[in-house]
Amino acid sequence: MKYFKLPDLGEGLPEAEIVEWHVKEGDTVDTDQILVSVETAKAIVEVPSPQAGTIAHLFGAAGDTIHTGEPLVEFETAEDDDSGTVVGELKQQSESGSQREEFIIGAAPSSRQAASGSPAVQALARRLGVNLDTLGGSGPQGRVTAEDVERAASMDRSFGAPEPLKGVRKQMARTMAQSHAEVVPVTLCEDADIDHWPEGTDITMRLVQAVASACKAVPDLNAWFDGQRLARRIHDRIDLGVAVDTEQGLFVPVLRDIGNRSLDDLRQGLNNLRADVKARSIPPSEMQGATLTLSNFGTLAGRYASPIIVPPQVAIVGAGVIRPQPVAVAGRVEVHRVMPLSLTFDHRAATGGEAARFMRALIDALSE
Repeated sequence: MKYFKLPDLGEGLPEAEIVEWHVKEGDTVDTDQILVSVETAKAIVEVPSPQAGTIAHLFGAAGDTIHTGEPLVEFETAEDDDSGTVVGELKQQSESGSQREEFIIGAAPSSRQAASGSPAVQALARRLGVNLDTLGGSGPQGRVTAEDVERAASMDRSFGAPEPLKGVRKQMARTMAQSHAEVVPVTLCEDADIDHWPEGTDITMRLVQAVASACKAVPDLNAWFDGQRLARRIHDRIDLGVAVDTEQGLFVPVLRDIGNRSLDDLRQGLNNLRADVKARSIPPSEMQGATLTLSNFGTLAGRYASPIIVPPQVAIVGAGVIRPQPVAVAGRVEVHRVMPLSLTFDHRAATGGEAARFMRALIDALSE
């Protein structure tokens, strides 16, 4: 048999979730015909067939997670052709005079088996209805023990079974954990008086332009930081990640070269990115390479925040809810529209003075 394995989808992510099969066992398919739609942490990707042939077996059902390099589809072959793969590697080993197929998959089988415990533990988990993928093992080298399974089963009976994170939310959890482990964050908060803005001002675009202006004034925050080598790379071009909230989770597409584009071009570019995010058709390349990030959470709620930096970036700007408040003007009190701002920066890569000057430049740009 020939096996088509889940290919590297070009995102550096180790897994995907099956959304929908477009073929069934017994179907005859052509080269490049779409076999399955899978959901990664960033997009829904259609996986084409690498060859023409007849489908003998489909590995996994909708909702299952499959790792890069694991078998996805089995093709029927002639009787005298019982080895080889279309994608990936298939090793042949001799066992008692016969040959056995062994898959090389994204995670080593031995480590998977060690983490999931012994066959007895796996059998216990099946009997008690415990999903081993949701457990952290307390045994040696993280091995799941019978006690771990029984404890989880007791919790399930009392509070219901946990729902494993999938797709975007799983990647978001990993990214947040990475940030917590690697970044030394400090947050500055300040207000920008925008009472002079005309009615109908495109608030997001004003923010984008203000970030570009602040980066040009203080380029130290438009940078990447390598914590292992204690080195930073300051960028000439400003590629802004713009947080987009969806029902599936948080996406951060990248608006490229914001310092050298017109307002209309930036608005159209952001509209296109958001449309692609909502359709889950955004190319992975459009979610990578941001040099800093903007979170306009004020469209929903909240004044100030401590936005989370995604390494290797060193800064993220947050904009809160615009509100009227009293301000002092030439010795008298007036009510103006005010935008609250939050700037989180990695203190390993930038000084407090650099961050404060960036915030000042941001406010000045918004106050023009």
